[in-house]
Amino acid sequence: MLWLGLALMIVGNGFFKPNISTMVGDLYDEGDKRRDTAFTIFYMGINLGSILGYLVIGWIGEKVNYQLAFFVAGLGMLLGLILQMTQARHYLGEIGNKPSAQLGLKKLSEEDKHKPLTPEERDRIKVILILGVFTVIFWAGFEQAAGSMNLFAKYNTDLNVFGWEIPASWLQMVNPLFIIILAPIIASIWIGLGDREPNSPAKFSMGLIFLGLGFVAMCGAAIQIGDSETIKASPWWLIFAYIFHTIGELCLSPIGLSMVTKLSPLRYLSLMMGLWFAFIGIANKGAAEIGKLVGESGPLATFGGVAIAAILAGIILFFLRNKLVDWMHGAEEIHVKLADTTREEISITADHEGTPPRHFSE
Repeated sequence: MLWLGLALMIVGNGFFKPNISTMVGDLYDEGDKRRDTAFTIFYMGINLGSILGYLVIGWIGEKVNYQLAFFVAGLGMLLGLILQMTQARHYLGEIGNKPSAQLGLKKLSEEDKHKPLTPEERDRIKVILILGVFTVIFWAGFEQAAGSMNLFAKYNTDLNVFGWEIPASWLQMVNPLFIIILAPIIASIWIGLGDREPNSPAKFSMGLIFLGLGFVAMCGAAIQIGDSETIKASPWWLIFAYIFHTIGELCLSPIGLSMVTKLSPLRYLSLMMGLWFAFIGIANKGAAEIGKLVGESGPLATFGGVAIAAILAGIILFFLRNKLVDWMHGAEEIHVKLADTTREEISITADHEGTPPRHFSE
């Protein structure tokens, strides 16, 4: 029954995650700078559910009964399904009802569906694949939150707060809580920077460096307990680690989802979004292998190794960012579409100034 339950959740996530991310991307035209911000706000909604999950399900599971906890989780998913069925058309219109390629009069002919990739499209896919490798590094470290870091919280951290021992799973609420707090701030920073806003590869590199800083904090926790089996680490080490990881996640995860919708050829958008989540799947396997090392090599060596790998990967990506931007071929630039009236006004103005009107394709 455990394997059956996991298999059904995997299939459900396979249908859910790539499609909902594609739908958010469909809300914006190509080159719209608000897309990164939209994915950040979208991320806030995801993490509101995460807080409720850790707060309610975590407490029921650890303090009452895990069967009851799973049952309540199922009721929450049923409520989400009802909201989707009753509210989606009102807020999203036709988005999600048709493939992305058919939205906005972009219906592809049979010839378009089977034509080979252009050099520009191949370059953009290369960017997705390269950043996918760095995504694996990020999530392999980040997903320690649900594994080795959670076990560290349960067995090696002082969980007594005002005389009451909190569930270890509650410490994982720090991540979604600070996502909700920091997401609008970071989204405002991106908008406020205007033309100085970092490009997607630069944001990715920042995410990896913040992840590494989070594991530096975990090294502090490991040093505090040393080899003792009785000393407990302060929960503040984990709180600071989760905060750094949260900032890194906001620099990388919503930006990655937005980037895939920007760079993917329209006819392969759903496929590329699925591939992006496959990278995250590979990262989760890597996270499991890293988690094993905590028991074999100890938390200090393992957390320190992840910190070094993440920061080094962030530095490498920072120096690669300009080349990757070149391969994006202007995907992050604003594309202005001229209406017929505007074209006529430009033509008239050019005639009055004695300048031959240029072809608009130029």
